[in-house]
Amino acid sequence: MNFSRSDAKNPLSPPPVQRGSGMNDVADFCYDSDDDETTDKQLGTYETEQVISAVTKITDLLRKCWGVAGAGIISSNLATKEGGLAAYFNPTVPGKAVYALFAFVSIDRFNFHLHALKGDIMILINDIAAVLHEEVYRWGYEDSGQCNKNLGHAFLMVYRIGDVTEVMEKRKRAEAVIFSMKDIRKSRRQTGNSLHIQRSRSSSQDTSISGQRGSSMIGGSEKSSIPQRNSPVDSNIDLSSLPGMRAFADRALLGLLKTFAGIHRDKTILSWNNDFRLGAGVGAMSINLNFGMDAGWAVEGAVGSMYKIDATYLSPHVNMASRMMSATKQYGVHFLLSQSVQKLLSENCQNKLRHVDTVTVKGSSVQQKIYTYDAKVRKDFFLFGKTKSQEDVDSDRYTPAIWNFDQDLLAMRNHISDEFTDVYNRGREEYLSGNWPTAIKLLKSANLIMVQQVAEEEDGYDAGGSDRRIDVLRTLFDDDDDDDDNEAAEEYRQSALEGGDGPCQRLIAYMQDLGGEAPNDWDGYRPLTSK
Repeated sequence: MNFSRSDAKNPLSPPPVQRGSGMNDVADFCYDSDDDETTDKQLGTYETEQVISAVTKITDLLRKCWGVAGAGIISSNLATKEGGLAAYFNPTVPGKAVYALFAFVSIDRFNFHLHALKGDIMILINDIAAVLHEEVYRWGYEDSGQCNKNLGHAFLMVYRIGDVTEVMEKRKRAEAVIFSMKDIRKSRRQTGNSLHIQRSRSSSQDTSISGQRGSSMIGGSEKSSIPQRNSPVDSNIDLSSLPGMRAFADRALLGLLKTFAGIHRDKTILSWNNDFRLGAGVGAMSINLNFGMDAGWAVEGAVGSMYKIDATYLSPHVNMASRMMSATKQYGVHFLLSQSVQKLLSENCQNKLRHVDTVTVKGSSVQQKIYTYDAKVRKDFFLFGKTKSQEDVDSDRYTPAIWNFDQDLLAMRNHISDEFTDVYNRGREEYLSGNWPTAIKLLKSANLIMVQQVAEEEDGYDAGGSDRRIDVLRTLFDDDDDDDDNEAAEEYRQSALEGGDGPCQRLIAYMQDLGGEAPNDWDGYRPLTSK
């Protein structure tokens, strides 16, 4: 039996609904008939529908197992050949270059959870996946958000922009619109003044000869930035110029941020915090996730053999997303985004991001800024919970203004004040400029601002206790005094690390490990040596 054309063309499309495909419906309808010929036809229809039902289940399973990366493999193998005969199954088809946003999501302290839960770790992973997948699918632009695979402790999420041909075509249309608008504006400026037009033409003719060499050089420079159509991948393409890309990238990040809020109000996941194996029965453990994102090209296809294959993505950008995820632990944040992702986001979203550091990653010499969306775990996320239908409406009604009014987004950044942002930014710039003594002082001040902010929000700290805590921390971070033996400072050392700002502490530690002075060869960035 051949698959339908719709399955061959788009294996990820929902299966068609068959009227009266239920066993009881067909059986009841058959037995109610007195016409033997009609009954025979109906029984044949019943058998056919049973086969269709089985095939539908198989294709649905393929959709779930292989996802968007396997769509091309399924499509090429289901397509009929000459004479209507289906080709033999060939899973190892050539890969295809695509552009996408990639996100890795890891379960924090996974090894601890694994040893504590043993076989039940699968239940925890599936509970987390239920929240993650739902939010990614909900917020992904036109179902672009797909979960590619699970690696045990981490999930790879892919927001597919399109293959090279599609992206080039979109950019070509966008450029046509941009240049046509320029021509219209130019024409309007010239309309109504024929003398000005004549002079302009004369001037252009005069300068076309004398400036021919210079203009050809400029034209050559412009052409060099346009990728060749025959080139499989253009790593320099500006994805932000594609129509709708700002909303596309915003929605990708929103799905991850909504996941962050969701796991801290989902009743099933919250129940794990009270599991005796994890939290000693007193809720001492909290299930957390870390997120890393990058954007660029990848080869989409199958890896393996005729015995076992994985539909996946291979690219330096996939590796970069993984490294961003891993680096969240170094900086004490939940989200890290590459500069490639930051450029694609809307201005409203960019204003909420914090430039954490400028780095190179292992295996690459390219310097790039890395950003975080400051997200703090809050106990009151449940206050902002909505029904699934309400959340679907929020997704459908997306506008860039969501970054300024969404309750989840505002709550997780409530601890970030203008004062802290200003001091941190000045400290980071001094650090990148090589003025490390000043940078250390500014970053310590920023860290203390964060400690104070968090202390005021935490339950159990009254005003006097918070002030005393800040006084002790100022002593702790004062370079002029030796307070290693100060019992009060030691008492609050751990609380400072927990309540302070991770990026501040990371940059301070890096500079102090090198003696507090920038090396002679300091060039405004540092390598991230660990994966």
